[in-house]
Amino acid sequence: MRTDDLEDVESFRARARSWIRANLRPLQPGEALSTLRNIRTEEEELAGVARDREVQRMLFDAGLAGVCFPREYGGQGLTQAHQQAFNQEIAGFEFPSRLQAPTFSPCAAVLLDFGTEEQKLRHIPAILKGEEIWMQFLSEPSSGSDVASALTSAVREGDDWILNGSKIWTTGAWWSDWALCLARTNWDVPKHRGLTVFIFPIHQPGVQINRIEMLNGSKEFCQEYMTDLRVPDSDRVGDIDGGWTVGTRWMFHERRLFSSPLVTVPSGQPHGGVSSSFLVDVARDSGRIDDPRSLELIGEARMLELAKESLQGRIGRGMALGKMSDQAAALGRLFGGIAAARTFTVSFELAGSVAATWTDDDGSASLAGYDYLMRQVACIGGGTTEMARNVVSERVLGMPREQTMDHGVPFRDVPRGSSARR
Repeated sequence: MRTDDLEDVESFRARARSWIRANLRPLQPGEALSTLRNIRTEEEELAGVARDREVQRMLFDAGLAGVCFPREYGGQGLTQAHQQAFNQEIAGFEFPSRLQAPTFSPCAAVLLDFGTEEQKLRHIPAILKGEEIWMQFLSEPSSGSDVASALTSAVREGDDWILNGSKIWTTGAWWSDWALCLARTNWDVPKHRGLTVFIFPIHQPGVQINRIEMLNGSKEFCQEYMTDLRVPDSDRVGDIDGGWTVGTRWMFHERRLFSSPLVTVPSGQPHGGVSSSFLVDVARDSGRIDDPRSLELIGEARMLELAKESLQGRIGRGMALGKMSDQAAALGRLFGGIAAARTFTVSFELAGSVAATWTDDDGSASLAGYDYLMRQVACIGGGTTEMARNVVSERVLGMPREQTMDHGVPFRDVPRGSSARR
């Protein structure tokens, strides 16, 4: 679009501010913590999902949904500056947090990059209206971070594909609608060359969802089993055996998640960790606010926030200007994961003995122990920090690639453990 056809940023900001304050509920202190806490019943979680869908539809009707999505698919067709203004104005208010990741990115982003026109017209408007919540069926029990070693198979049968296999660590799959799934369609070529991406509804015959109980009692992680699942070829994304091309971009969107122009990230809200302002509350509620060591820890957390914000901004500008490879998104992913895990550790240290035993009267200091046990989730979900280190070293810094024994070997002939054999 021509820039003179766009609503200017300040007019958009004013419109967004007015609507948000008239229609959305202010958040309570600590309510926006983005950690997998076991604090809601199943009924409360489903009610939260329903409210997220409702708020997303409200945003759509108000002309505020999909700020940077193309207009032809229901978005606003505006710029990243407009999204940043929206992020600032919605800070402190409820927003459809469950739809941001992975529905908007990486799932909708992958559809925009590789989907057919029919797929985009069918799904992007539904996503922006809150009618479809998407999950990524990517990780598998036998392959961990090596997603190219996927064993989930897709076999052509006429105009359909028959999928069999399992995916794991899918947060919220039990209440979601659609899946973006990586499957193996060719076993006679090296692993990266025999993959294809498909989309399908989650709740249907042939898909079984098992919820996984974590250390803190949360059951949001899921494992899915596809058994003779029939998917029409019209629901294939990208070329047959071209799934690694799709997957590479898919993982870029995943690593870039919280700096993506497609995602709403309220300013000042932590994603994966806890904010320095919340840590002030933890120190106060645990009676350690005047301790010099506590002030040092809070200062460290604030430093990490500022560094992360500056780093994400620099990476975003560098990629937008073509001065940095899109692989540089791994820098933000790496720093973000490490910083989030560290802030959970800081919270644990500030809480002191309350982290081990707490009551309802301990306020923000309660559950710090559970958060500490789950701190490494920030370094795993969204692509592990170990994989991010590999991307930075090999694709950003140009260091020699790590040698692998399966390079150039047909995937059928790659040695695998007995539990992973086809």
